[in-house]
Amino acid sequence: MKSAHFCSKGRAPKVKELVTSALERGIEPKDILEQGLLSGMSIIGEKFKNNEVFVPEVLIAARAMNAGVEILRPYLVSAGVETKGTAVLGTVKGDLHGIGKNLVKMMLEGKGVKVVDLGVDVSPETFVEKAQECDADIICCSALLTTTMVEMKNVVEKAEEAGIRDKVKIMIGGAPVTQNFCDSIGADYYTPDAATASEVALKICTE
Repeated sequence: MKSAHFCSKGRAPKVKELVTSALERGIEPKDILEQGLLSGMSIIGEKFKNNEVFVPEVLIAARAMNAGVEILRPYLVSAGVETKGTAVLGTVKGDLHGIGKNLVKMMLEGKGVKVVDLGVDVSPETFVEKAQECDADIICCSALLTTTMVEMKNVVEKAEEAGIRDKVKIMIGGAPVTQNFCDSIGADYYTPDAATASEVALKICTE
C-alpha cells in the first residue's frame, strides 16, 4: 500500500489523503490500518533498530501514522476491530526522562497495541493500579538512571502483592538496564531498544 511508504517517510498530509481515498474505494479499514499504516511503522522500526534512521524520523513517521489512524478510528470502532492487547507504560518513580518512553509508546502503537501512558516519575502502586483498572497484558517500565532502576523491582513486588503477577508480563528497558538485572528482579522481559520492545509486546499480546 502506498500509505505504508508515505507513513514511513512521515508525510502526514499524503497519508491522510491516501487513507481517505482508500476508504472511498471500499477498502476495509482493518486492511488500511495493518497493510498501510502499521506496515509503514514496521519499516521505520526496522530502520531505527539498524541505525539507518534516528529519533526525529521516528517521531515524524509516528505523527503521520497517527494522522491516518484518526481518520480510521470511527470506522475501526464501528467495524469492531480490536486492539492487540493493552500495555501500561511509564518512567519509574524518581526518574523524569521521557524520550525513550515516548519512543516505545509510538512503536507499540505502531504494532496495534493500545498504550496507557502514565508519564514520568510513576510510583510502583500507580503502575499496578492502572494495570488492574485497564486489564493490561503488559506493564512497561523505563529508567535512565542507575539510582531509579531499583524501582522496577518494587513494581514486580507490588504486582505480586496485588495478585496479578500471573496475568501481567513486566517489561523493562532504559540505558542502564541489562538482561542480568531483569533476571535478578524477576521481571519477564528486557529489551535493548524501542523497536524490539514493540516486537516482544506484540508477541505477548497475540500468544
